[in-house]
Amino acid sequence: MKAKEIQDLIDFISNSGLAEVKIETEEFKLSIKKNSETHFVTAAPAAPAPTLAPATAAAPAPASSAPAAAPAKDDTSKYIEIKSPMIGTFYRTPNPDADSFVNVGDSVKAGQTVCIIEAMKLFNEIESEVSGKIVKVLVDNATPVEYDQPLFLVDPAG
Repeated sequence: MKAKEIQDLIDFISNSGLAEVKIETEEFKLSIKKNSETHFVTAAPAAPAPTLAPATAAAPAPASSAPAAAPAKDDTSKYIEIKSPMIGTFYRTPNPDADSFVNVGDSVKAGQTVCIIEAMKLFNEIESEVSGKIVKVLVDNATPVEYDQPLFLVDPAG
């Protein structure tokens, strides 16, 4: 990653409302914390990446074992989530004066654009990977989203 790309990422995070971002690849490890005086880039071996994955997988387990969360998870288990493929700002419309790409109750086809995510001043159209009916929009317009954050629930039977 070049210094200019890192600076652009830092600028994006400062304007996005995100508090912290960590990026790990085989080549480098980058951790940026908002309101922190240090930003660092270090070489990282391939081993830390697998360590991160089990920690992420372990986090949902307590939530699903909670009695209050279990019924809600059962209600939505038949739905498929459309998730954010990147960190950025979620937009339901192509421009402020336009209608939303999709609304609750709309039918979508695989490959159909459902929203836009702005990342580093680039607008990325996000397409549905499944066909079905939009059951719920999980994110408010013009709000920051994380990588792999659910954006929509789709009923594939719809």
